[in-house]
Amino acid sequence: MYTINMMMMIIPILLAVAFLTLVERKVLGYMQLRKGPNIVGPWGLLQPIADAVKLFTKEPLRPLTSSITMFIMAPILALTLALTMWVPLPMPHPLVNMNLGVLFMLAMSSLAVYSILWSGWASNSKYALIGALRAVAQTISYEVTLAIILLSLLLMSGSFTLSTLITTQEKLWLLVPAWPLAMMWFISTLAETNRAPFDLTEGESELVSGFNVEYAAGPFALFFLAEYANIIMMNILSVTLFMGAFHDPHTPSLYTVNFVVKTLALTALFLWIRASYPRFRYDQLMHLLWKNFLPLTLALCMWHVSMPIALSSIPPQS
Repeated sequence: MYTINMMMMIIPILLAVAFLTLVERKVLGYMQLRKGPNIVGPWGLLQPIADAVKLFTKEPLRPLTSSITMFIMAPILALTLALTMWVPLPMPHPLVNMNLGVLFMLAMSSLAVYSILWSGWASNSKYALIGALRAVAQTISYEVTLAIILLSLLLMSGSFTLSTLITTQEKLWLLVPAWPLAMMWFISTLAETNRAPFDLTEGESELVSGFNVEYAAGPFALFFLAEYANIIMMNILSVTLFMGAFHDPHTPSLYTVNFVVKTLALTALFLWIRASYPRFRYDQLMHLLWKNFLPLTLALCMWHVSMPIALSSIPPQS
């Protein structure tokens, strides 16, 4: 039964990822005054299927000097971690209802660094290694702010459970009182998922695709699937943390529509940002985090810690 539930989760995720690539190419095309994919199938709807067939039927490349075991394991690990992070997400019911769901998400996103590092190191290529080191430095750095923002939200909601966060926002979204945290969270998710303008890990102009430069065919497709699965997952998590709708057991379909619309809106914002902003320089990327986001998030976290203490010290009025 558990295996069936897993497949019922994994197959829709992979289909969503496939068609997100099509939506991205179409949206970017129209934003740049061109059509995008429109040949394969009606209106280009079968383009993701054609891309998948092409990638998984090509001959995979394995450099002679690479560490074959880690070279093969890295993309498998990337996709496995990306799919594992969907397990505790309330949509409206999680696959596994965890008491420490927020900490689980944070731990799994931290482990994703290893797949990038393994792929760059095992390729035994200087380009791949430079790309992997840049990616790891960026990912680890922005996880600091993500963790501090999560701590602030946990102090506001009083629980580590993701479903409790939705119940907390029955009357008011946390986006309203914590909008500075929400802005920094959204920008940090862009950096965490290696999306423009933070796509330095795959900077084609400097690194020739970065850490996955030696990958082709199926293994490259696994990295690609993992990246886009993380994009959708991060947007679902953002909706859960800041724009959660109260789940009424009598109208589950209304909750699902509400949830999907907000997730699609955030995903469309990801695509809009990619079409609008040029890539950051690496020093600008690090300056934004360590000199701007980190002091702000620490200050807001301390404020959230001190507010309950200050309120509890006020004597009750007679």
